[in-house]
Amino acid sequence: MNKKLLVIDDEQIVLDSVKRILSKESYNLTLTTKSREGLKLALSEDFDLILTDIKMPEIGGMRVLRDIKREKPETPVVILTGYATVQSAVGAMKLGASDYLEKPFLPDVLLRTIEKVISKNEDNDPEPQGMIHHEEILKILDRTDKDNDFVANLFYYGSEALEEYNLTSAEKLAILTGDIKWLEQNIGELKPAHKRWLEQRLSAEIW
Repeated sequence: MNKKLLVIDDEQIVLDSVKRILSKESYNLTLTTKSREGLKLALSEDFDLILTDIKMPEIGGMRVLRDIKREKPETPVVILTGYATVQSAVGAMKLGASDYLEKPFLPDVLLRTIEKVISKNEDNDPEPQGMIHHEEILKILDRTDKDNDFVANLFYYGSEALEEYNLTSAEKLAILTGDIKWLEQNIGELKPAHKRWLEQRLSAEIW
């Protein structure tokens, strides 16, 4: 079966370029210039890979990434970025993006990236769904209140700083993005100190 790809970018010229480059490949392509529509498609259908621009007028690519990884953590996402937003793309990698491509990209670079990300994702063991690690999450939140080095590592290294903990991708994402609502829905009411730190995380990012 052909692999299904979703590409979200508000510039039609980028979508046309991707379509042209992939025209001779066996991919089933869905393209949209509207980020809100793209996010809806990403959450309602199953794709083997999603490519999304980072700067878009309706919903930014970081928000698209966050919502996809929250609902469908196994779906790989590649960030498309202009030179001015490379730093944001690196930040997206910390939140679970599989890779990023700097625009304009060469055809062979696009093809290699797509093949690499899909192949790597197929080799990964599926993550258990619906599992919530209450104690691990609370350990991390307690640690943020007294370990400044750990907090700095979370900022600079993102999900890599949480590798020693037994967490799902959705749990890591909720901690890194300060998603208080998700955390309280899944582990109960948080301590005021935990909320304060998470609010700082939320205010540090632009969704």
